[in-house]
Amino acid sequence: MKVVKETSDTLDPSVVATTHIVVPAGRRTAGDYAALALATCGVGLLPVAPGTWGSLVGVGLYLLARAASADVFARTSGSGWGAAQFEALQATVLLVLLSAVTLAGVWAATRAESLLGRKDPGAVVIDEVAGQLITFAFVPFRSGAWVVIAGFALFRLFDIWKPYPVRRLEALESGLGIMADDVLAGFYAATVLALVTSISLLL
Repeated sequence: MKVVKETSDTLDPSVVATTHIVVPAGRRTAGDYAALALATCGVGLLPVAPGTWGSLVGVGLYLLARAASADVFARTSGSGWGAAQFEALQATVLLVLLSAVTLAGVWAATRAESLLGRKDPGAVVIDEVAGQLITFAFVPFRSGAWVVIAGFALFRLFDIWKPYPVRRLEALESGLGIMADDVLAGFYAATVLALVTSISLLL
């Protein structure tokens, strides 16, 4: 009998197992609850396609980073900042955010595995957030709405399809394995999105 791997990508609620914390309440710490909150990003417990909702959280963080950078640029435009400084600022903000999410995600996902008593539980979607952020790492921040939509669709495609060697990375230990496959899927999506964006700018 074929065993269906628990996943946060499916539209079938029966494949996303009901989430139960196996650690007794008396043994849980504030760090445990913080790890669960971070690992699930507030949407991981949704019964249908929590991975897709996690990707939308990533899109939201990207848009917030872009808006924050634009706000800083607007406040400093009188000091002689140009397009190059603007792009550098926005790239820095996104990369700092991405690094923080990825490192915190490894810790939170590792802890969530122990708390939920399962390997790569579907409720953990911080990996989708990181992968979605990576997708937008190499496109101009002033790109139109179509880039955001295309980036979301491309990441979902590569995250669900899992081309070689994405699926093999799931075998890595604990939170590292949870995060690594989505990070690589994000790089695949980022490559295609950067290529499409470059072609559109040259036409």
